[in-house]
Amino acid sequence: MRSLPRGRTRLTRLLPAAVAVSALVLAGTPGAGTAAAATGSAAPTVLTGKQLAASWQGPLSTRGRYIVDTKGNRFKLKAGNWDGSQSHYLGNGDPTDPAHNQAGEVSNNIPMGLDRVPIAGILADFHRLGLNSIRLPFANAMIHDDSTVPDSAVAANPQLRGKTPLEVFDAVVKALTADGFAVILNNHTTSYHWCCGLDGNERWNKGQSTEDWENDWLFMVDRYKNNKRVVGADLRNEVRRDGTDDPNWGWGNDKDEYAAFEEAGNQILQDNPDLLIIMEGINWQGIPQGMFPHGRPLLTPVRTLSNTLIESDKLVYSAHFYGFTGPHHTGATGGWQNGETDDPRYRDLSPDELEQAVNDEALFVTESGQHFTAPVWVSEFGTAGRGQDDSKEKDWFHRFTGILAANDTDFAIWPLIGWTDGDGKLQDNWAALSYSAGGKRTGLEDAGDWRTADWNRLVNTPGKTGKVDQVNHWNMLATNVADENASATMSRQGDWSEGYRKGNCPDSERLIALGRSNGTGLCTDTNQPAKDDGGTWTTVTDETYVTDGDWAGGYNKLQCPDNSFAVGFSDNGGTMAALLCAPAANPLPTDGRDVWFDHGDNRPADGGSADSDWAAGYYKGQCNDDEYVAGVAFTWKWNEHGVPDALLCRPLN
Repeated sequence: MRSLPRGRTRLTRLLPAAVAVSALVLAGTPGAGTAAAATGSAAPTVLTGKQLAASWQGPLSTRGRYIVDTKGNRFKLKAGNWDGSQSHYLGNGDPTDPAHNQAGEVSNNIPMGLDRVPIAGILADFHRLGLNSIRLPFANAMIHDDSTVPDSAVAANPQLRGKTPLEVFDAVVKALTADGFAVILNNHTTSYHWCCGLDGNERWNKGQSTEDWENDWLFMVDRYKNNKRVVGADLRNEVRRDGTDDPNWGWGNDKDEYAAFEEAGNQILQDNPDLLIIMEGINWQGIPQGMFPHGRPLLTPVRTLSNTLIESDKLVYSAHFYGFTGPHHTGATGGWQNGETDDPRYRDLSPDELEQAVNDEALFVTESGQHFTAPVWVSEFGTAGRGQDDSKEKDWFHRFTGILAANDTDFAIWPLIGWTDGDGKLQDNWAALSYSAGGKRTGLEDAGDWRTADWNRLVNTPGKTGKVDQVNHWNMLATNVADENASATMSRQGDWSEGYRKGNCPDSERLIALGRSNGTGLCTDTNQPAKDDGGTWTTVTDETYVTDGDWAGGYNKLQCPDNSFAVGFSDNGGTMAALLCAPAANPLPTDGRDVWFDHGDNRPADGGSADSDWAAGYYKGQCNDDEYVAGVAFTWKWNEHGVPDALLCRPLN
């Protein structure tokens, strides 16, 4: 959600530059560089609900950088944010007083516009914008709110009278999905509060415990479990610094977004394996003053620490971009007292600088074949339409939508619905659709909105369509943060290496690499051998299964039984403790080779995740893509401290 009015602070942050701007036009986007420029400003093709519903089938999953439907066809999120259930209340004064609500619009804690237009009319206008999916923000408070909404809040939808905010939310979800739209649930805030500043909603566990947050998510997941057009769980909006502490990515404490999101995502997938798990990066760290480090990481930490879920094809990353914010700029106005710095805003960047920033902060994740590869959804962007007099904002919107179009990026505009006052003035001129009290529409596709041409280009630009090929997955394990149990099989069992940190690959993958002394590993499903579903998984803590000769003389060895392959490991601060081995359905070769990495990286040049660092600053040993890890060697001699020094790599066939 964009920042508060009247100089209120919206926090945010930066990233290191690394990937060439030329990489922005990504593989799988035929002609994207020229298509965006060539596409005219014709209005989007308007589908009826029946036509939209027939164009795709849930649930959704991922293949590399693309989201696909159940038939494997590309489903690009062309979305908008239908907000209101998180509230427009600014946090002071009477929540029902327009003066204390964003843009004077009292949402009554339900999606906007239901007081003015029948829901069928709203959905028809969504179709007119060319949308196929809707992001629905909600507050945790909505789940626990037993009050009924005022009749005036649903005046145009009298069938919703007497309902709680959650029941209205239910009706909206039902109507959207019945009309063909994909729905993504977004946990926006804890309390009813317009986001985003120092408002008590900065993290998933502000104003509530992590357990409460997870339980609320499981409640929502169960509530819509049978509706396969409810396709995703967008875990939390704009995680940012509170008054004293920064969120972090991988520190292993109660402010660790990486660990919290992965844990919640896996719990959700255990309950409903059909959902996409959508993770937004860190929106702001640091004190926004020139003397302190500060900035907007977004997805930059994913470059060296990516998430691994129990379902390898369900992770989507997301990021938000607004022209008035910047890589190191909060978006605030009013001087340093309000958190404004001298750092450039996105709208101040040159075309090349903006492309580089967007790539470094987000779109690098779509590079194929890396440990971090996933779709990126820009789930919020926007600017004011009618009445906009800032030429830099207009220029930014034109350039930014061009970047999205050229890169075939999934997107969602903020916000969809606002109000028109009694004098015909738009109360929130950012809204794509504004309605008067009598239901008259002033929309992005109506005459007079300068954004129309850029929006139409974005919606209409050709991109990847049709079948998307299956991809190989490469996923990190990081026991230096916490236990990383991405195996659904092992999560249902007891502690297989008590007292040690454990990393287990997803059930569809195997271990193929280890980092030296930092507790990291790499999993893959490339050339994956079938598992024996009826066989026993083995925890190896000694040399019991070293029966074919000493392949690492003088070193301790952990070796899987014959016809099994490594799928996990445990350690203590990088010191090897155990190897977890899964049985193969068919016999595996037992000849092999040693891969030593005690003095440097030993990775195949053409192997998986070759262009990304999954154990930053540490040596890495990696088997070839057509091999499996059968053993690990380590020693306590020479002050080596038992860290892994060599892998036993055996061919798969």
